[in-house]
Amino acid sequence: MASLSKDNVKTGSSGEVFRRPSWDEYFMSMAYLVSKRSTCIRRKVGAVLVKDMRIISTGYNGAPKGLPHCYETGCLRNELAVPEGERAELCRGLHAEANCIIQAAVFGVSVKGATLYTTHFPCSICAKMLINAEISEIVYANDYPDELAKKLLSEAKIKTRKFNLECKI
Repeated sequence: MASLSKDNVKTGSSGEVFRRPSWDEYFMSMAYLVSKRSTCIRRKVGAVLVKDMRIISTGYNGAPKGLPHCYETGCLRNELAVPEGERAELCRGLHAEANCIIQAAVFGVSVKGATLYTTHFPCSICAKMLINAEISEIVYANDYPDELAKKLLSEAKIKTRKFNLECKI
């Protein structure tokens, strides 16, 4: 079980210990659950947009709607020997963060001021989308080697915070 703060541990009326996940644990767990839908061969990424403590959209990395998945066609990045963190455009899939924003747009949900929980730090392409979507904070579990993304988000004054979830779904 993930570690819980003292504030999240309660004793019930019959003496049993009740552990309730923090909001960060809850939303990051949801991002990991969403990542299980990913069809990417290289990396399973999940993202959850949260506003007013409610999930407003989810996304995972995979091929565009109706197109064959990477596990069916092979990984273009592997075939071209593209190093991790470089040339993100050389991929048939959409990133989880982009899919999260797209799903919100499809259903007419504003993401302005939302917090993104994601299993991996965004790439620079997604960072630019998140900046223009006016996301206020990004909470991530795993690093991604893209210094430009970090620089852009810092310049845009979007708060980024690493959160390690000890127990993944």
